[in-house]
Amino acid sequence: MNHGTSRAPVVPARSGVPEHGRVPKYYLVKAQLEEFLGELGPGGRLPTEADLAERYGVARATVRQALRDLLLEGRLRRQGRGTVVAGAKIEQPLSLASYTEGVTRQGLRPGRTLIALDRLPADPAMAERLAVGAGEPLWHLERVLRADEERVGLESTYLPVARVPGLEREFDPSGSLYGYLREHGVRIAGAEERIETVLATPREALLVGTPPALPMLLLHRRSRDAAGHPLELVRTLYRGDRFSFTLDLSAD
Repeated sequence: MNHGTSRAPVVPARSGVPEHGRVPKYYLVKAQLEEFLGELGPGGRLPTEADLAERYGVARATVRQALRDLLLEGRLRRQGRGTVVAGAKIEQPLSLASYTEGVTRQGLRPGRTLIALDRLPADPAMAERLAVGAGEPLWHLERVLRADEERVGLESTYLPVARVPGLEREFDPSGSLYGYLREHGVRIAGAEERIETVLATPREALLVGTPPALPMLLLHRRSRDAAGHPLELVRTLYRGDRFSFTLDLSAD
């Protein structure tokens, strides 16, 4: 079972070293901390900033900057009033597989918490992308994504009510939407996807449980059915410190 820990990262030959050879003091502390994290292992609790400053013979502000970088990179995470070593990032394949399938393949337990399931009229831009009339009713499904009970993302899905009129009555919002669609004869045959980095809004950060300054990975998807007709629009925000994405490429 692959949890992403068996793949040794490829690092630059002169990782972190500028051409003039002068390395910032915080970066030297960060490199020493990275070795220390390996000794502690996932879940290991770090000493206080004051203790680390004494250990490495630097100011607390220098330690704080090194820790901030490691937190943003996902090497550390806050736990209560302390800081612990984080586990490996979740590797999510860029494919037509659902979030449930991607997380399950790594031995993690997927989950979702419903924020909203309501109907709204399609605005002109959304109507054009879904090939429906302006004002046609859409389902809007918003859920917090979880992996082993940890909040890791926020997903908003829009799809025409006419395609799945019973969604509000029949769908279990804690489960896989793609599984529900397959059960009702709707098959997703293709999609176009775009990825960008963003900062979460205050509302999004509150729902996902992250500081607003944490970089997030934002995926926009438009899925198509077997006939090539647009089926759904999805906006998914993933925690940048917990996710990486993989894609198999070929010469064809």
